[in-house]
Amino acid sequence: MPDVAGRPPDDGAALMLDSYGTVLACTPGVGELLGAQGKDLIGRPLTDFLAAGSGRGMLSRDGRAMLRRSGGPAVKVRLKVLPLGGGLGAQCLVWAVPEAVATEREQDQELVRALSGQTAIGLVLHDPDLRIVRSNHPPGAVGRPADAGAGPPGAALDEVLVPQDAGAVEKQLRWVAQTGVPVTDQVLRARYRTAPEQERIISLSALRLEDRDGRCTGVAVLFRDVTERHQAQRRQALVDGAEKLLLGPLDIVATAEGLARVLVPEYGDLAAIDLAEAALLGEEPGDFTLGEPLRRAAVAGSWPAELLPAGALLRVRGPGREPVYHRHAVAVPDLSELRAALADDAEGCRQVLPDAATSLLIMPLQARGRLLGAAVLWRCGTRARFGRDDATLGAQIGARAAFSLDNARRYTRERRTAEILQRSLLPQADVQVSAADAAGTYVPANTATGIGGTWFDVIPLSSCRVAFVVGDVPGHGVEAAAAMGQLRTAIQTLSDMDLPPDELLTHLDDLVTRLSQAGRAASVPPAGRRLGSVLGATCVYAVHDPITGLCTIASAGHPPPVLSVPGQPACFAQVKPGPPLGVGGPPFESVEQVMEPGMLLAFYTDKLLAHREDGTEERMRQLRDQVQAAAREDRSPAQTGHAVLRQLLPQAAEHEVALLVARLYGLPLGSTAAWEFPADPEAVSRARDAVTIQLAAWQLDELAFTTELVVSELVTNSIRYAGGPVGLRLIRDKTLICEISDPSQTQPRLRRALLTDEGGRGLFLVAQLAQRWGSRYTSHGKAIWAEQQLPAR
Repeated sequence: MPDVAGRPPDDGAALMLDSYGTVLACTPGVGELLGAQGKDLIGRPLTDFLAAGSGRGMLSRDGRAMLRRSGGPAVKVRLKVLPLGGGLGAQCLVWAVPEAVATEREQDQELVRALSGQTAIGLVLHDPDLRIVRSNHPPGAVGRPADAGAGPPGAALDEVLVPQDAGAVEKQLRWVAQTGVPVTDQVLRARYRTAPEQERIISLSALRLEDRDGRCTGVAVLFRDVTERHQAQRRQALVDGAEKLLLGPLDIVATAEGLARVLVPEYGDLAAIDLAEAALLGEEPGDFTLGEPLRRAAVAGSWPAELLPAGALLRVRGPGREPVYHRHAVAVPDLSELRAALADDAEGCRQVLPDAATSLLIMPLQARGRLLGAAVLWRCGTRARFGRDDATLGAQIGARAAFSLDNARRYTRERRTAEILQRSLLPQADVQVSAADAAGTYVPANTATGIGGTWFDVIPLSSCRVAFVVGDVPGHGVEAAAAMGQLRTAIQTLSDMDLPPDELLTHLDDLVTRLSQAGRAASVPPAGRRLGSVLGATCVYAVHDPITGLCTIASAGHPPPVLSVPGQPACFAQVKPGPPLGVGGPPFESVEQVMEPGMLLAFYTDKLLAHREDGTEERMRQLRDQVQAAAREDRSPAQTGHAVLRQLLPQAAEHEVALLVARLYGLPLGSTAAWEFPADPEAVSRARDAVTIQLAAWQLDELAFTTELVVSELVTNSIRYAGGPVGLRLIRDKTLICEISDPSQTQPRLRRALLTDEGGRGLFLVAQLAQRWGSRYTSHGKAIWAEQQLPAR
């Protein structure tokens, strides 16, 4: 009889025996077990191949045996005896399986039984169409019995799960069925149709089932219910997200917007952050019992039109009944009572009742004993409603978020205080004098750390001259603004002495050194506070004379200004910056440049040239081009400043910036008259005559008498104490200026003469006749000047 076709050798071998145990037929696997050809076994008793101890009687029942193997050790096998009936003389069919293979099959069966019988891990078998074939029916898992709401075997996924979740699960299983690539630990939502409001999260693993030919016969799915773990992780993520707001921008509105993004969609479908109006301004919020106004600072989600939008103002009405006033989080799982109570209150509905909402959660935002406002959340549709656990979590989130909001509030207050102080110390933006039209612009930084010590100034000087100043003090905040005020006052005081720019910066450098030494000797500042300091401040100082057209510029560590003449390329002034104030180094140097009428002069702080993407050279080119375009198009200084800032500061600045643009002028022809006289007493009368004639030509005869007295006294003093030559210059501007120059550098001193003194009353008389008077050093000596008010026309 030929060999019976059978399974692969690893699955064992089959032998057909007669009643005497003689082998009638066998499968090829017998040869694999015994190491012999199947044809050699036919007609021989099976006992010939049994090892010692395996007797004939065991062939009547299932059991274990040892088979002798030709040329090798005995093989331990499991025997399965199947009685046969009918003819052919066959008594039974013996199936012999190697012990190791049989043990592995038993383990596989035990594993399947364990998976089918336990409830901690779900097991579901799907056919190729992904319909449920069988499952171990763990409570609350996909594939639970029909009476549990999962549907009977043969049900499709969308008959068991809500459509949205069924689609996500089916997508994963279909990919496994098509590719054969298993998926492991995919976290998916799996809410049941019978309880769509109940959150259900599973961790799913799936593999394809195949027949011996590799055809897909279905998909096996293993999953665990990880809802509680997922919710715990989500709760922790929400709390962590609220804490991370501390690392964000210290802007209270931006912090509120960040909190809204943390809450939606993880915690709710809609969220509104309502803050006290005072808190948004950086002030201490008031008591809600007094009707403290609230501002809807931020919203998140698909915001419905029936709710108050972001930026809307609202008030707490009846704060004694408001849960937020009592400072604990409240969940409202059913809004029916609230809807009934607010049925006739349109304003109340617009605050807290969107049409699609099913539940509500109100979280107070309290920090350092202050109630800043509240976060309001809504859930809509089939999402699980807010409950007691959500209120507990909301209290934790609100406490952490409120701390971040309060930090931002305090930061806002500091920034506003520094900015208000800074602006109060700056001069008016537009200044018009005879020598120039100037427009200064101060752009505060978008953070308090960028506000503090930047300033500009326009200072009228004697004889129609004008000084331009731009500087920057290191540090930030209120302290730096105060230090800037000290420095600006010092420059104004020194400028009143009419010092050349290099000498003024030298005196200013000495003053800064003394102030910094006094600051170091003072008490140590509080921990965490950095006092503003004038040490290391930078400054550029320029003086323009509209009569000579000369502009003298000196710099203490500050970038040079930009010069632009219509029809010519703009350029940077050839100024050699000295060291910053108070740090020591080489002396300051001045440079003189001849300025044509109509020329633009632009001063700026170095932060204007700082940019993350553009290099300094590129920013300098942009600044030069903008100033040149302004000169070509004859823009005003204010228009020029706006154009420069639009180009170089398109967004909020990280550091404060000051920009001062001036258009320079000269005095009209015929507005000055000058003479020079020798050191001769007779020159006094000639000076008086020259003045009288010039005033008559200017039609200022009303000032002839007083001007003659002033000229007579000042020329006489110069001839008596300084020698000659003596210069006399009259300037007709908004005032009449009389200027006497001589070669002496001894400054005149006003004193009160006694009744017995014969002289010493000249300067006192000049001070009484003039509106203002003073003196300054020149390159060849000194000049004394006196101003008189022009007569009204």
